[in-house]
Amino acid sequence: MNARSHDGALRGDLNLQVGTQAHGTARTAVASARPPGRERLIVVEDDPVTRTMLVDYFSDNNFDVVGAGTCTECRQALRARTDLVFLDVQLPDGDGFELAKEIQATSNAGIIFVTRRDTDVDRILGLEVAGDHYVTKPINLRDLLARARSVLRRRSIDRKAARNHNSIAFGDWIIDLTRRELLGNDGKPVALTRAEFDLLAALVGADGRPLSRDYLIEVVSNRQAEVDIRTVDALVARLRRKLVGSGTPVIATVTGVGYKLALSERL
Repeated sequence: MNARSHDGALRGDLNLQVGTQAHGTARTAVASARPPGRERLIVVEDDPVTRTMLVDYFSDNNFDVVGAGTCTECRQALRARTDLVFLDVQLPDGDGFELAKEIQATSNAGIIFVTRRDTDVDRILGLEVAGDHYVTKPINLRDLLARARSVLRRRSIDRKAARNHNSIAFGDWIIDLTRRELLGNDGKPVALTRAEFDLLAALVGADGRPLSRDYLIEVVSNRQAEVDIRTVDALVARLRRKLVGSGTPVIATVTGVGYKLALSERL
């Protein structure tokens, strides 16, 4: 079976002649002992050919991989500690976006959507809901591997930073990097989407230095393609509406560069 092209891409619409029974038994969503030093990955994909190829490829690249064909199987696999989830949007027993919200609420795992749904609305929704990346099929395996490693590396850095500097106060607000919460001066949480929180955390952590829109695209979506500057501008506009209180603008526009935090930070 030759499912990988010479450039390392997995072409989902190839007519691969593979017995479904063999695919169904390749690796199931039964949690197993985690090999030491290997990150655990769940591949949530209802197509058995695509699922098996992803499982095999990432296993060959030193991941501890579990395949899941449904939302139910994914939930079972999540009972064990998980570092990263590849998540299809269309699943036989549920919606991938809703499942991503569950994963985000119950796990610290990164999420990369891997799907055929390629509209701008779907991409933005996926990234705002929970996704670190939004990858459309056909899949380039080497590109997906690079994205997976990037997500895991960034999350490791974030965890170390959070342990060293958990909460930062600025203006009338306190941002808690460990609990991923923003609190007002009344102690009440301010509802932020994942993308809004990541963008604000980057600005707060920049010590008043301006951050370019291109850099903020990377912060929000961990990619520099398929999400444009307008997405960052829209997120900043929404944050400005939510961060009102002292009357002083929280996020300032730096002409020709991007944005910066306009308030002095304090520990």
